Amino acid sequence: MAKSTRALRAERVEPISGETRSCVVFLHGYGANGKDLIGLAEPLSEYMPDTLFLSPDAPEACIGAPMGLQWFPIPWLDGSSEEMARNGVLRAVDDLQSFLDGVMVDEDLLPEQVALVGFSQGTMMALHAAPRREDPVAGVVAFSGRLLEPETLADEVQSRPPVLLIHGDRDDVVPVQALPEAARALESAGWTEVYAHVMKGTAHGIAPDGLSVALAFLRERLGIG
Repeated sequence: MAKSTRALRAERVEPISGETRSCVVFLHGYGANGKDLIGLAEPLSEYMPDTLFLSPDAPEACIGAPMGLQWFPIPWLDGSSEEMARNGVLRAVDDLQSFLDGVMVDEDLLPEQVALVGFSQGTMMALHAAPRREDPVAGVVAFSGRLLEPETLADEVQSRPPVLLIHGDRDDVVPVQALPEAARALESAGWTEVYAHVMKGTAHGIAPDGLSVALAFLRERLGIG
């Protein structure tokens, strides 16, 4: 029986050159929505003029933040069960994979022309979904999140795109130790391109130095000269 996926609505910023040669997909955090990260397109687009920026809304209303959205429930925040959370992850990953497939078809892009940039729960989605795609995306920028189910990664991995892990050293939502934990799990599962940057004095957010490092990574991975 075919899986039923939910169509994701996305905020969109067109390439300033008028020609789409690459795409960056932002994945927002728990309790936010696509508008939360699409503002990053403005400082990035000057240096990525042929890049389309998309920021999809997560598919579910957020129990813990009624005005926001979630990719999946978080038991210690909303009282959901571990089974609900696990099923939520699987369903949201299917939704995201369908969205990415659609972007590549609609925009006539290859996987290596598409990069993912996640924040917090969006990072968890990016790090879970990208390795389970048959063809690797250009890269994954993972801000302030963690790697879900590291114990299953080696058995389920289908591709190993380059990953940049970025975290604030004063993050009181997702501890900074999640960064080395993710790096070790990725390397154990066969990754050869894992990079890291710690934002000094930064809490649960994206600091200018982190965004600069992300920009350099994205330009390199997307072949922007």
